[in-house]
Order: sequence, then C-alpha cells, then structure tokens
Amino acid sequence: MVGSIFLMVLFLPIGILVACAIVLDSPGPVFADTPERVGKDGKPFKLYKFRSMIVNAHTKLRTDPTLRSLYQEYKRNSYKLHDDPRVTRVGHFIRRHSLDELPQFLNVLQGDMSLVGPRPYYSDELVEQQRKYPHTKDLVKIVLSARPGITGHWQVSGRSEVNFDKRIKLDADYVQKKSLLLDLMIMFKSPWAMISGKGAV
Repeated sequence: MVGSIFLMVLFLPIGILVACAIVLDSPGPVFADTPERVGKDGKPFKLYKFRSMIVNAHTKLRTDPTLRSLYQEYKRNSYKLHDDPRVTRVGHFIRRHSLDELPQFLNVLQGDMSLVGPRPYYSDELVEQQRKYPHTKDLVKIVLSARPGITGHWQVSGRSEVNFDKRIKLDADYVQKKSLLLDLMIMFKSPWAMISGKGAV
C-alpha cells in the first residue's frame, strides 16, 4: 500500500495527461466500463483502467452480430486481438505502454490487488480457456489463491505473445515461488516492459 501511494503520486502527472487525451480523442468516460474480474479466492472485483476502447466495447463484442467472427478470433487467440477495431487512437498508445493500468493503484489501496501478482482474468475467460485447455484447471486454483497484481511474471515474459496455457503456468509458478526478491525482480523488469511495449496489443 505504501508503494502504491508513492507510485500514484509519481505517475499522477502522466495520469492527468492520459485522462485529458482520452476525453479529447473519443466520446465516453475516462475509465473503462468493463465487467468485474476474478480476484483472490474467486471473489469478483471492479478493476480500474483508463478507457482505451469505444464505449461498451466488451458487451458489443459478445452481442453484436456484426462482430461474431471477431469474437471467435478473440477466443481462439486466448482472449487477445492483435488488430482490434474497438481500440481508439489514444487507446493504442496507452495499451502498448500499459498506461491504461495506472488507475489500478486504487485497487491496491482497496485491498483487491497487489503491486505484483497474477493477471486478473474475466470469469468467462477462465471458463472458456479451461474448456480449451482442461489440463490448466489445477493451475487456475493455484493462481486464484493469491491477489492479482498490476504487474507480474506474465507481463514481463512476453505478455500477449503468450497463450493462456503458458500464461497460467507462469502465474501459478509465481504463486508457488513468490518472495520479496522475486517481486523486486519483476518490478525491476516492469518499466522496460512498459517502455518497449513488447508483446502488447
């Protein structure tokens, strides 16, 4: 929590610039209107993110008939799209450099997240991906025993270039081996992952 407060103050000027850019770029709120994520012990929570897509993008992808083929591609690619038409101009930049994640310091202060931990998943994503990769069910249980993090082993190990089965294995390995030294190593690698944008979509 102390680290989160320090980083909130440090990134506040960047956060203000991002918020202004979002307002000027496209109509809609500053924060994303995404559904709840799955937290520790399977508890759902509201994850705060800067909006990088059009309004109601999550629901439209799942319900709009014109986006049916896009949704099938989304599920095939482990819930990632490399050419997502819903992403705004500002959204492309802030997603590439993980600036959309800055509001999650608030999630840390609320106790729903940690600075370092496994990636927080959507509930339908977990259900669908465990159906696709049935051998990951035990790994998912391990991952959900810990608080999700703003950054983590997956984020500094290829991000969206890593499929679900490999990603959940990375997260489970982190939970089983987690230590202060490992957290510091991940935090040390995180700024480069943000700056380079490697593996981000």
